[in-house]
Amino acid sequence: MVLEATIICIDNSEWMRNGDYSPNRFQAQADAVNLICGAKTQSNPENTVGILTMGGKGVRVLVTPTSDLGKILACMHGIEIGGEVNLAAGIQVAQLALKHRQNKKQQQRIVVFAGSPVSHEKKVLEVIGRKLKKNSVALDIVNFGEEDEEKTEKLEALLAAVNNNDSSHIVHVPPGPSALSDVIISTPIFTGDGEGGSGFAASAAAAAAGGVSGFEFGVDPNLDPELALALRVSMEEERARQEAAAKKAAEDAAKQGSVESQTASQDVAMAENVNPKGSDPEKKDDFMDDKDALLQRAMAMSMDDSSSTVAVRDTDMSDLAAEDHDLQLALQLSVQEGAIDQADQTDMNRVLTDQSFVSSILASLPGVDPNDPHVKDLLASIQSQSKNKEDDETHKEDEKK
Repeated sequence: MVLEATIICIDNSEWMRNGDYSPNRFQAQADAVNLICGAKTQSNPENTVGILTMGGKGVRVLVTPTSDLGKILACMHGIEIGGEVNLAAGIQVAQLALKHRQNKKQQQRIVVFAGSPVSHEKKVLEVIGRKLKKNSVALDIVNFGEEDEEKTEKLEALLAAVNNNDSSHIVHVPPGPSALSDVIISTPIFTGDGEGGSGFAASAAAAAAGGVSGFEFGVDPNLDPELALALRVSMEEERARQEAAAKKAAEDAAKQGSVESQTASQDVAMAENVNPKGSDPEKKDDFMDDKDALLQRAMAMSMDDSSSTVAVRDTDMSDLAAEDHDLQLALQLSVQEGAIDQADQTDMNRVLTDQSFVSSILASLPGVDPNDPHVKDLLASIQSQSKNKEDDETHKEDEKK
């Protein structure tokens, strides 16, 4: 992997307001700068990138060479557009910043974005190029925006003066539907010098910046194995969930189809039971004849049932008469028994009213004194009750008469 310190020179002149690149020149340039910064910092942890502007009031260094990608990308948001670009001064300031880099083992590279006309003479640019070559500084040029032969000739002369063993490159990007960053991805400015390490990191940076890579999910598992594993697991879970949902839907459809088929078979069976093969006229006639025969048989049975019912009713009436005779006899017996009981009761009352008879009975009982006042009172109460009952019965018989 190439150990490199890079300074990117940004064109922020008034020419960057043009909209011939989507959405405009400056925004297209900013996207390409972010892409290159990501490629440089990810190709080697010790690589550093710096940013400076060539337009406005003058050349200004926004970020000195650093490996903090967040700091590099943050400085792009505060750039102001204005003035004219000073290409020669920007390249010289970039060379000075690289000369004071902290790690002297880093190779030096300057990336220049030229989107406006070049006002410097060709000889001046050639002198600057020879100076860069003398100090072992590589130069990459992105020519976009204004299209004129003089500008292209000057930039080609600058590249020829600085180029050493094809370490420097130039890319001409004409206006069109393609984004500036999409064109740079396939050039040596982004992929490196073909030494392996820089190109490998450039692919990873392409995935981070624009998702352009050949890796699954757009992430190189060698650079970020945890993210690649998480994405793969998430994809497997989603695939399993979709398969389970499809299987459940198929089972539900099969169950519904079986229920419908059972219902249809039941309907067919019921129709067959109601009218089995009713399309045959001869079988219809036979069925009607059988039905008439059954109807006549039922009527005959009903007539027999009616006659038998009359006989049964007569039998029941005779039985009822016999039962009435028995009932009358039972009533007579109960009346006679009641009269006998009443006579017995009357005789008992008469016996109790006979005082001499009761006294003789009490005297014959051991331990009973007929002259005892309590015994006399008891006998008197019994006799009075008996007399009252006789009077009541006599009164009731008179009322009945």
